[in-house]
Amino acid sequence: MNGSQALENAQRKADEQALMAAMHCAYARSFHSYFNQYILTDFERGYIVVDEGDYGALPQHLVDRIVDSVPSQILDMF
Repeated sequence: MNGSQALENAQRKADEQALMAAMHCAYARSFHSYFNQYILTDFERGYIVVDEGDYGALPQHLVDRIVDSVPSQILDMF
């Protein structure tokens, strides 16, 4: 039982690290884009970041996988 708990904790920690990496990527991209950045679940990589401008209106199959979003941070009002 301890082995399965340790494995579960390791998997949870890896999942949290993958989510944090995706969040950092989304925030970094948001400063250089006019579009929102969406963090989606991905079966192979854990999480991916998608720029709304790449897809226009996101298809429903991508909307269903959204975990979080980061609004655009670009300012061009000078």
